[in-house]
Amino acid sequence: MNEDFLSFVWRYQYFEASDLRSESGELVRILQPGQHNTNAGPDFTNARVVIDEVEWAGCVEMHVYSSDWQQHRHAQDAAYESVVLHVVWEDDRPVRRDDGTLLPTLSLKGRVAGPVRERYEQLMNQTDPIPCAPQFGEVAAIRKLSMLDRVLLERLDKKADLVLSLWEMNGRDWEETTYQWLAQHFGFKLNAPPFLRLAQQLPLKTLQKHRDNSLQIEALLFGTAGLLPETTTNDYVLILKQEYKFLAAKYRLKGKGPGLHEWKFMRLRPAGFPTVRLAQLAVLIQQQSGLFAALCSAPDVAILRKMFRVTQSDYWREHYHFGKVAKGKVPALGADAADLLIINVAVPLLTAYARQRDQPALLDKALAWLEQLPAENNHLTRQWEELGMRVKTSADSQALIEWYNHYCSAKRCLECTVGLALLRSA
Repeated sequence: MNEDFLSFVWRYQYFEASDLRSESGELVRILQPGQHNTNAGPDFTNARVVIDEVEWAGCVEMHVYSSDWQQHRHAQDAAYESVVLHVVWEDDRPVRRDDGTLLPTLSLKGRVAGPVRERYEQLMNQTDPIPCAPQFGEVAAIRKLSMLDRVLLERLDKKADLVLSLWEMNGRDWEETTYQWLAQHFGFKLNAPPFLRLAQQLPLKTLQKHRDNSLQIEALLFGTAGLLPETTTNDYVLILKQEYKFLAAKYRLKGKGPGLHEWKFMRLRPAGFPTVRLAQLAVLIQQQSGLFAALCSAPDVAILRKMFRVTQSDYWREHYHFGKVAKGKVPALGADAADLLIINVAVPLLTAYARQRDQPALLDKALAWLEQLPAENNHLTRQWEELGMRVKTSADSQALIEWYNHYCSAKRCLECTVGLALLRSA
């Protein structure tokens, strides 16, 4: 037994409600169970109950044991003075208010139907990655689709929150924020932290002053990243070192970027090495005078793909690291990588901008982009497909990834429409 399950039982009144009595023998009638409170304070607000023929309006607090009231120090918290009913699983100790009067306590032990508890325990004890997998087919498709829509918006909101936080840190500068958000995701998962740190130490405004000189942009990126080699005989690398020495002194960049040890090369294909990605980022910065404007004004994913599928400079078509010649041509940024950038860069940026400007049409546009992209194919999406879920577009796969990561893996079945449907059916 835990408070989550107890709150679920109270919220939906899934218990035997006839002849309800408090632990002190008072007759209890529930007019309104209240609204579930997910913030600090009592568990349910705006409840209405009749206790011994007196109607009370206030809050309801839930605990497994009544003694938890003291353990959680609610008696010293003014927020709990409005509690009119203490609902517990088991009453193991009387609870008194500050004035010495007993706090009405209602115990639900013995009043919850066995099948409801059994189904909940079955979900909590399930070893399958998706706890409801054995019963998933029992739930109506409309409930699954409802959850799919909900988790997709939740995922977009979470990413938009990160973008808006970065935007605030950047003095509400959308171009600088776009550059940093883009750089972070050019590192994909493994090198995202050093890419972000690099972008935060090397402002976009600095790079844009050198848009007419690709070597200077590369020198600034590779030099600030700490990736330029100590010694070399290659003319291209010598020029980069010379340019960086001058530019680092001009913009006071020496020692500001990530250290060499922060960059990860192991378990990456050469085409995904941070050196190659930096060279591709340099081309993108040179091609786009306004990154944010270019992303937001794109009418469809075809334009975004074209924008992201850049080809790095000559040296990086033949090298994947300074001084290391590739066996074959190092490919340009591929279609799959471009689609990931649309999903993780363009869509969250547009969603954040839609929220900040209060323009629902922009959110619709971001959702349309996801629906135009193919679904990701990974172990999570394959698990959902085995359960009969349709995974056709990126909107589907993004929603299912969020569903799994934040509900299934955490066993938050009581907050999931499918989990609730299974418990209600019990």
